[in-house]
Amino acid sequence: MARFRRRTCIILLLFILFICSIMMALKTLRPERAGFGDPFGIGLLPDFQQQTKYFKNKFHLQKKTKEDSFTHAKNLHDLTMNYKMPTGRVEEDLPSPNYNFHVFYYSWFGTPQFDGKYIHWNHPLLTHWDPKIASGYPKGRHNPPEDIGSSFYPELGPYSSKDPSVIEAHMKQMRSASIGVLALSWYPSGMADENGEPTDGLVPAILDIADKYKLKVTFHIEPYKDRDDRNMYSNVKYIIDKYGSHPAFYRHKVSTGRNLPLFYVYDSYITIPEIWANLLTISGSQSIRNTPYDSLFIALLVEEKHKHEIYRSGFDGIYTYFATNGFSYGSSHHNWPSLKTFCDTKNLMFIPSVGPGYIDTSIRPWNNHNTRNRVNGKYYETAFSAALLVRPEIISITSFNEWHEGTQIEKAIPKKTGKTTYLDYQPHKPNIYLELTRKWSEEYSKEKEQWLT
Repeated sequence: MARFRRRTCIILLLFILFICSIMMALKTLRPERAGFGDPFGIGLLPDFQQQTKYFKNKFHLQKKTKEDSFTHAKNLHDLTMNYKMPTGRVEEDLPSPNYNFHVFYYSWFGTPQFDGKYIHWNHPLLTHWDPKIASGYPKGRHNPPEDIGSSFYPELGPYSSKDPSVIEAHMKQMRSASIGVLALSWYPSGMADENGEPTDGLVPAILDIADKYKLKVTFHIEPYKDRDDRNMYSNVKYIIDKYGSHPAFYRHKVSTGRNLPLFYVYDSYITIPEIWANLLTISGSQSIRNTPYDSLFIALLVEEKHKHEIYRSGFDGIYTYFATNGFSYGSSHHNWPSLKTFCDTKNLMFIPSVGPGYIDTSIRPWNNHNTRNRVNGKYYETAFSAALLVRPEIISITSFNEWHEGTQIEKAIPKKTGKTTYLDYQPHKPNIYLELTRKWSEEYSKEKEQWLT
C-alpha cells in the first residue's frame, strides 16, 4: 500500500512538472511588453522618442524607488494611451497661436523633488544700497513651500521648471491665451543667475513641448558674466547650431523675405556701443552680419539716450521690458509714440512690453514706490491699448512667470499661511490674465488687418 502511494505521488509530480513546462513554453511565444498601449511600440511613432527620452531623464534625476517607478510607468502608459497624432501635437479646442505676441518665460525654478533643493522660490531679501535705508527692512531669505519669494502664489504651487508636467501646463496656458512665442530667459551652458542653477539643459524639453502646442521659442539673452562681442558671437552660434533646426525654433520674416532668428538682449546698455558694433555692423571686427548666424537683435531701452546708442550699436530693434508704467523712459506708455517714430525713421523694430502690474516687495521690501496695482485687470488692458496705438509689429508681455516681480500672467490662487496672506486675482478666476491676453490678441489681429489695408 505504501509502495502504491509513493508511485502515485511520483506520477502526480511528473504531471505537474509537465504542465508547468508547457506553460513556460507558451509564455516565451509572447513578448512581455506587447500589451496594448505600452510604450514599447509607441516609440516607433514620429516625435515620440524625444518625449519618452525626456521622461526617462526625469526618472533618473529623481532616483525613484520601486513604488515611484510603478507610478512613473503608469503615467507614461496613460500618456501613450492618450496619444492621437503622429506629430505629437495636441488636438484641443485652443485658440490659434499669435506669433506676434511674445511672452517672457523663466525656467529657473527648482524643488527638492526634482532639483534636490528649492531654487528661486527661496529667493533672498535684497538689501537697499543705502545702509541707512537698508537697516529699516528685514533680511534673510524665503522658506518654501509656505513662504515663497513672491507676493502671489502659483496655482501649481512652488514648482520645478524641470518637471515635464509643469512645462506642459505652462505651454497649454500660453496657447489658451493665444500667445505664439515664448522668450526664454537664457544663460550660456554652465552659467546661471546668482540665485539659480544652469538651465540650458532644459531647452530641448521646452522646445519639444512648445512644438506640441504649436508654440515657438526665442531666446532672451541675460547679462551673463563678461558678455562681449566675441562670446556673444560664440553663444549665438551655439544656440543656432544646437537648436536652430528644431521646428519650434522661432524665426521672424523680414521685409526682404528672409526668416531670421530673433534674440532679445537684456541689459544691453551695460555694454558700450563700440563693442556691440563689432558684432552687429557689417564692418565690425566680429561681425555676425551676412553669415549663417545673422539674426535680429533687440536691445533693451531704459533711458531716452539709449535709442541713439542702440542705433549706433547696430541693433535691429528696441524693447522696453519693464511692466511699470512711469518707472523708466522706455516703460512709460506716453513715450511709446515718439519711440515708434524714431524706430521707423531708423528702420528699427519697436516692440513695446505690456504687463499686468508690478510688485517686487517680496524680494525688495523697500521698493513699494514702484508697485503698480493690477486694478482687477484694468492696468493690463490700459497697457495693451497704449501698445496698439503705435501699431507695433510685435508686442511683448512681461511676463508669463516672473513671480518675484509680480508680473506673471500664469494662474495664481488665494493663499494664506502663517503671517503671510498672498495677493490673488479675485474676484476673477485664476486664468483671468490668460483670458485678457487672448482678448487682446484677437483685437490686435483685427486692427492689424486695418493697418495693412
